[in-house]
Amino acid sequence: MKSFFDKNYQTPLWFIKKDDNPTEDKQSRRRFLKSAAGATAIAALPVVSLSAKQKEQSRIQLNRLRKTDPWLTLDATLMHLLPESEVSAQPSPSAKSINALAYLYQVMTVQPTEEDEKEFIIKGVGWLNGFAQSQQGKSFVQLSVEQKELTLRGISHSSAGANWLSTLLAYLFEAMLTPPAYGGNPDGIGWQWLEHQAGFPLPKAGQRYFELPPRGKAKIQRIASNEISIKNIAVKRSTKA
Repeated sequence: MKSFFDKNYQTPLWFIKKDDNPTEDKQSRRRFLKSAAGATAIAALPVVSLSAKQKEQSRIQLNRLRKTDPWLTLDATLMHLLPESEVSAQPSPSAKSINALAYLYQVMTVQPTEEDEKEFIIKGVGWLNGFAQSQQGKSFVQLSVEQKELTLRGISHSSAGANWLSTLLAYLFEAMLTPPAYGGNPDGIGWQWLEHQAGFPLPKAGQRYFELPPRGKAKIQRIASNEISIKNIAVKRSTKA
């Protein structure tokens, strides 16, 4: 594929498995994020906790990378999808305030995200800039707010473009709702806006979902442990007799 408008594009399986939550404008994006939030939704997010050392290393690395693509354009896109509130009586979080780019970075570098999905996100940056150049004569980050809106609406008319935007919106959603230890939602800013009380206890490093043993394996281990315990009890009783 060379652009979002490639006729041979087919929605990949990894995307089909994800929830598709289309939105139309900035306010509806905010309504989607706020109305969709809840304890069940938060608990279902496959997040990964970072150690203090990992977070510091990630911060330093991202501060260097965010000045160049793909992170420069991804940051600009996330900021446009969820900009800072200017007219709300109760200011809502923005992509910047929830550390959306930092969360996306750890999704791409720490979490076991599918390679096809990561490749799609990265290639989308090139396709977005190519479309912006063809329509506006500038790269996406150089466009005005109005031009960025037109550009994103333009790519949304293609299946690949709509899927790319939906993927970024999904990660905005996660960045707002995940516990702060996972890279986004600093000081629980998203929870405060939603007036949500997070559940406890929260997972720590070493208890991440991909570090836990598969259910079948855990079950076998429990059975084996029980058998050992039963045998030990039997031996003790035999000795006493």
